[in-house]
Amino acid sequence: MTLPALRVVEAEYRNYRRTWRGSIISTFLNPVLFLAAMGVGLGSLVDRGSGQAELAIPFVSFVATGLLAASAMQTGFGEGAWPVLAGIKWRKTFDAVLATPVGVSDMVSGMLAWGAVRLTFATLVYGLVAVTFGAIDILPLLLVIPAAVLTGSAFHAATFAMTAGIEDETVLSNTFRFVVLPLFLFSGTFFPVSQLPGWMAPIAMVTPLYHGVELVRRLALPALEAPMVGTIALPIHAVYLVAMLGLGWWLAVRRLDSRIRK
Repeated sequence: MTLPALRVVEAEYRNYRRTWRGSIISTFLNPVLFLAAMGVGLGSLVDRGSGQAELAIPFVSFVATGLLAASAMQTGFGEGAWPVLAGIKWRKTFDAVLATPVGVSDMVSGMLAWGAVRLTFATLVYGLVAVTFGAIDILPLLLVIPAAVLTGSAFHAATFAMTAGIEDETVLSNTFRFVVLPLFLFSGTFFPVSQLPGWMAPIAMVTPLYHGVELVRRLALPALEAPMVGTIALPIHAVYLVAMLGLGWWLAVRRLDSRIRK
């Protein structure tokens, strides 16, 4: 990473020092509420019923791994959506930064790097809450955090690329409503993709969150086998997300550069 990109990371960190209190609820309280409601509350019903024989693990473990990847997706989307549009359209901070020796590629790289720092902290908190609930062991968590950060960074880059070319902020809310939420519900977060109708399962398996969920879940719960998890090799999931991250970075640089030159 270049020195100008590191300067962008430093600037984002200095700004976060003044605004971090606004993220306390989403960072600390959401994991507790989600795992308590979906994992422990609903999970106790599933574990007492026929679902226990099918899952062969506590439901809270299955859901916690999916929620870890899904929360990383939502955090990555949030980092690449409204803060980017604010810097371009409302606060005009991008114009000020790019008037310095910081180039467009430095700007994008620095913001993605800072997003990875945020994702690391958020997923670590989520993971530790899951450990507290007994859903994940502490040692697999060390492998799971990088996988979750990769998932969130891929969505951050893709969202950044989209935001860099839009004018109307309703595109972001519609994307969250019609893209992010369906991915959250139908990419294996709460139940195996194999339980979807026949025509939906192949569609779900090409979505990016599915690859993130599979990567996180299989690293956290290596004993799980099909049909609770897929049979695609783990490196393929990782390559998919890395390719999405790289393509998102490239498109974000091109679209932001084109917009700044107008």
